[in-house]
Amino acid sequence: MSELRITEHPILTPEKREEIEFFFRDRPLKAYKGEMISTALFANGIRIFGEHYKDGSPQGIFCANGQCAQCLVLADGLAVKSCITEVKPGMKVMPLDGLPALPGDDQAMDTSHIPEEFETEVFIMGAGPAGISAAIELGRQEVRVIVADDKHIPGGKLGLQTHNFFGSARECNAGMRGMDIGTLLAGELEKLDSVDIWLNSPVAAVFSDKKIGVVKNGRFVLVRPERFLVAAGARENALAFPGCDLPGVYGAGAFQTLVNRDLVKAAKRLFVVGGGNVGLIVAYHALQAGIDVLGIVEALPECGGYKVHLDKIKRLGVPVWTSHTVLRAEGDGILERVIISEIDKGFRPIPGTEGEFEVDTLLIAVGLSSVNEMFNKAREFGIECYAAGDADIIAEASAAAFSGQIVGRKILQDMGLEVPIPGEWDEMVKILRSKPGKIYPLQGPNIGSNKIYPVIRCVQEIPCNPCAENCLLQSLSIKSESIMALPTFGGRCAGCGHCVSICPGLAITLVDEGYDNTREKALAIIPWEMPEGTIRIGEVRTTTGFEGEVIGQGRIIAIREAEWQNRRKLVYIETPFNEARLVAGIRIREPASKMAPLSVKAADDAEVIVCRCERVTKRQIMDKIRDGCRDFNALKAELRTGMGPCGGKTCIPLIWGIFRECGVDLKEVEPHIYRPFELEVPLRAFIDETEEGKE
Repeated sequence: MSELRITEHPILTPEKREEIEFFFRDRPLKAYKGEMISTALFANGIRIFGEHYKDGSPQGIFCANGQCAQCLVLADGLAVKSCITEVKPGMKVMPLDGLPALPGDDQAMDTSHIPEEFETEVFIMGAGPAGISAAIELGRQEVRVIVADDKHIPGGKLGLQTHNFFGSARECNAGMRGMDIGTLLAGELEKLDSVDIWLNSPVAAVFSDKKIGVVKNGRFVLVRPERFLVAAGARENALAFPGCDLPGVYGAGAFQTLVNRDLVKAAKRLFVVGGGNVGLIVAYHALQAGIDVLGIVEALPECGGYKVHLDKIKRLGVPVWTSHTVLRAEGDGILERVIISEIDKGFRPIPGTEGEFEVDTLLIAVGLSSVNEMFNKAREFGIECYAAGDADIIAEASAAAFSGQIVGRKILQDMGLEVPIPGEWDEMVKILRSKPGKIYPLQGPNIGSNKIYPVIRCVQEIPCNPCAENCLLQSLSIKSESIMALPTFGGRCAGCGHCVSICPGLAITLVDEGYDNTREKALAIIPWEMPEGTIRIGEVRTTTGFEGEVIGQGRIIAIREAEWQNRRKLVYIETPFNEARLVAGIRIREPASKMAPLSVKAADDAEVIVCRCERVTKRQIMDKIRDGCRDFNALKAELRTGMGPCGGKTCIPLIWGIFRECGVDLKEVEPHIYRPFELEVPLRAFIDETEEGKE
């Protein structure tokens, strides 16, 4: 259909899908049935969806999750978010030309619809890992549960995660790929007769009469639960800098949606802001999709993500600049280049350290915020409510699933049912939610009498134990009751490669010193998850070490693939004997260097868009604050911040930061008042439909 479709992937298996035709600006285009409008546009090379009604600025995607409104289009005459609206055969998609016209008096509609009401014992907002895990616990006790989610399939962000998960192999399926865990949990949920799953059904509001509003498949309904669990996950944080609103600058989660869910090659040359787990993982996912990653910048002196994620990126040839930030993104209506700079301890750019990169995509991965507005409102209105997963505490998905189990049982106990919550569960969820711990010096391999042995490059305290749980000879172990401890090897090695295949951090290799009796050569056996054809048998390639340093040259002599390896390959590299134990990876690209730009435009707060919906700049907000404004609602009244379709989800956290930047004590600031609805609800959701009438 298009060269931008991913037809081969090292982990994902593209399926044959039905093609349909739709129109954009009256131009016929091909799409796949069931995909979102934004995905279909990207697959056809269209990244500018329209222009903003206020200033004509180009608009594209940002969140691809229905949280913002940057991707608005007209679909068959209706204004919709293209990232959550399915493309239909023959659909006519147009940019928003100004604001959509309101219906005339001759198009009056009967809006006398009285919403259908549902009662349930427990209502769960979110069918991600936390929500599903809680629903399973409740459903096994035959509790009546409704689970509502705004997506068309359950699993939440698990469906976007192609990598093996960390955590405990026994308690939370560590070692499995995230998407497989999502399928497993969804399958368990479907077996439970007392659990009703509402997909394509976003939760829109919590009301003071203790009812919850849901747009159930396009119809507004009300739910009156006895108990309410918010497991809505998290939304990505935004970052404000000149050019941050250009099409091509968007969230890492949006990129994963396009690439891993929709199999669209959403970029050619990519840059990432943020060295946490999300930024490091999304860079790896881009490489898996055949997309070049020019680099990652992190404002802190060290990346906050797991060191194993950082190391595997460096081994492939992706540079990571710490104590750096993005100064600006530039382009003629669409992203064409990004300029970065080193920063001092006060996070101020250091003149003369700038670097310029020509890219078409800049991903923002600067942390997450809990989607907890519904929980706060429910508690305010006296609803018996709970929170689980990222809606409670931001952590890894394995922690979200485990916390869902615990909260599910807590609800059962509050209902008077005698179900145990093992004491070690609380300790486990604390471990799974913990930040990366101490980093130890890399130790040499414990060879013993083995001619083949593992080299373990896991040197940071992180919650993980699949290697120890899957060693056939039980020679890999964690000598502590806590899975935060480092794995060690001692005993015999069968050379089976199970540890190499299951390690979530790709941090274990095997060395075969018995390969060459002259001891001039040896084999390094490494994990591999890059696209077919990236390396070939017989090639001599540059080998890299623990932290991406060049080791030397190695010849690819075999690529082993078996079903038990769970889509990970084992690459056998012939190296000089004394290099084999140092080899941890293969470089697939030469690291990009910072090229000094010809000129750097001075920073101007007037060109920094903070409120994307209403095109409000940082300078406008700062001027109001310096004039004495200490009330979010006053800013809203004067500048329309938070008045757009996203309801302030993107700009409000940024505005808090601007108050701090202006030296304002945040205790002096009157916060934004949240009122129903939390998201846009189209009027047609309230329209009375009868057999005789039409919308």
